[in-house]
Amino acid sequence: FLEDLELMEKLPGNYLNFHPGSHLKQGVGIGIDYIVSALNKILPHAKNTTVLLETMAGKGSEVGRTFDELKMILENVNDATHLAVCLDTCHVFDAGYDIRENLDAVLQEFDLKIGLEKLKAIHLNDTKNPFCSHKDRHEKLGLGYLGKEAIIKIIQHPLLQGKPFILETPNEDDGYQKEIAFVKENMINV
Repeated sequence: FLEDLELMEKLPGNYLNFHPGSHLKQGVGIGIDYIVSALNKILPHAKNTTVLLETMAGKGSEVGRTFDELKMILENVNDATHLAVCLDTCHVFDAGYDIRENLDAVLQEFDLKIGLEKLKAIHLNDTKNPFCSHKDRHEKLGLGYLGKEAIIKIIQHPLLQGKPFILETPNEDDGYQKEIAFVKENMINV
């Protein structure tokens, strides 16, 4: 991770995204302590790069499945200046945040617990799993349980404008071309 960060530091304004990790059945608190300890060793090296904690689906003993867990990490590192969050649409839906029916409420909760200023990027994908399944199986845009309408609402949401949307769908190159075209068609002020 530190090697990746050192490479990223050579260019200004980068984001380095990562999955926070797992507590391996030792308890969320211990998992968070380990993650905070690791970040405290890494973050002092981040000057031009923002490290992003990715929201997780909650499978197994993953840490970062709730906004509260991410908040605990952000609040307990020595310096969170270069630490923020990437919201993964499949993961949050699978974790139990209903972005299909209540995107506004989910973003309000994120703002209350973490702060929208800490939301720096969106991994845009659909999910192969029903709501709150805790499974983490990405699907092509519009073909999963989120569906096309919810994906469009996410793309067009005023609070998400100006943030990078990164496709993380199971596709080949031509599939990505179609999805990129779909995203561009539905963006506001492109």
